[in-house]
Amino acid sequence: MNEAGGPDEANSGVALGAARMDLELGYAFQEPTLLRRALTHPSASGEPGSGLDHNQRLEFLGDAVLQLILTEELYQRFPRWGEGLLTKARARLVNRHSLAALGAQLQLGRHLILSRGEERSRGRERPSALADAFEAVLGAVYVDGGYGAARTFVLRQYAAPLEELTRGPDVDNPKGELQELLQGGSLELPLYRLEQASGPDHDRDFECAVYHGGVELGRGRGKSKRAAETDAALDALARLRAAGLTAAASNNV
Repeated sequence: MNEAGGPDEANSGVALGAARMDLELGYAFQEPTLLRRALTHPSASGEPGSGLDHNQRLEFLGDAVLQLILTEELYQRFPRWGEGLLTKARARLVNRHSLAALGAQLQLGRHLILSRGEERSRGRERPSALADAFEAVLGAVYVDGGYGAARTFVLRQYAAPLEELTRGPDVDNPKGELQELLQGGSLELPLYRLEQASGPDHDRDFECAVYHGGVELGRGRGKSKRAAETDAALDALARLRAAGLTAAASNNV
């Protein structure tokens, strides 16, 4: 890639940045520019004179690789589960909330390469940018090290969520699971609140948030109030897992 400054300086900067990220990701890139591309937000490639390739192609690849690895792992780990339950479990593991939480856990936001405008609008904290970056990084690991390296990376990041599935959570009922988690340290029930409703009567969009102890835990959208509450519960569960919360520690919420 063509970067600002001399080639030696640019390559040195890429290598140093990649070395720091290698330690955080648990994977050493043979080709550091792949990692740089994975962390380049589309907004940055439009900056005058940037000469940067953005991460959307790697994100596309990473999404497919993630689906395959988790599908294979669920198939092997839960031999008695039917197609329906396996599909619901995978959907719970691979959604924008959980991907954003994993991206935040790896602190990808502070390494993102953004445009000035995206930086000013707090793009480093945007869940969609973190989710996209996580998939792009996985795509880069796959290109750089192959399927085995990608599988090791995914299973390391998903160790806790997969272990929770092993303990038998109700993948059909995220609201019930959130309530059970929170009641491990408090008798107070989670409170769901409709924050916004928009659109014509025949095509409404609802936005709900879930609170516990006066603190907002998650927010979700859907075509019905119930769907929005379910989405909010999924968001709350993903955030709590990213924070390392367990039922025994939920009284600290």
